[in-house]
Amino acid sequence: MENSRNKKKNPATKSKQKPKAWMYGLAAVTAVVIVVVIIMTTGSNSGGSSEEAMDQPFLGDENAQVEVIEFGDYKCPYCKAFEQSFFPQIDQELIQTGDVKFTFMNYPFINVDSNRSAEFAEVVYEELGNDVFWEFHRLMYEKQTEGTEQQDIYTEDYLFDTLKEITDEEKAEQVLTAFQDGAGQEAVDYDLDRARNLNVSGTPALFVNGEPFEGQTIDDLKEMVEEAKAE
Repeated sequence: MENSRNKKKNPATKSKQKPKAWMYGLAAVTAVVIVVVIIMTTGSNSGGSSEEAMDQPFLGDENAQVEVIEFGDYKCPYCKAFEQSFFPQIDQELIQTGDVKFTFMNYPFINVDSNRSAEFAEVVYEELGNDVFWEFHRLMYEKQTEGTEQQDIYTEDYLFDTLKEITDEEKAEQVLTAFQDGAGQEAVDYDLDRARNLNVSGTPALFVNGEPFEGQTIDDLKEMVEEAKAE
């Protein structure tokens, strides 16, 4: 990701085809087992090199043989379900073990504040670093309100106040100033270009070394990671 201030290309205004849906079994905090539809996608082999995403927010071993990329939208309720239910399994069984480098890339398409929140998050990463980005990332999903996909919730003030929950006001002002100057726009454009190369059409979408993950369980993902290691 580059600290660019280039003019916005408005890449998120095109209509998106309806993504394929698949199921994860999700255990709620109340211990009631529910099933949530996680929107995923098929993809091509193009744009799959892990080198292309080296300057992205990531977790795990930066030099891991296998890279898992998640494309997400902060407005997407399925991304929130993924973050709270499936991602902890990935973290425990693949990231913490050093098996994968887990990278997040933006695919904002639901509403105007999808793009605004994506750009703001990119600036958090650029200005305050990887660790603060992930704190902000998790908090955005934690605060996501049900049924607000088509409402412009993530205003500049909302994003600024959310960031202040995890950092001091001076650093939040630093991010806000850079955001207002246009930082983060080129990074989101880059993510969208990468998503188009992979035929992403919905979120969350997972790719393992550039190949789309179409399984349903953590075991399916672990198997795909092992296959990628063997290549």
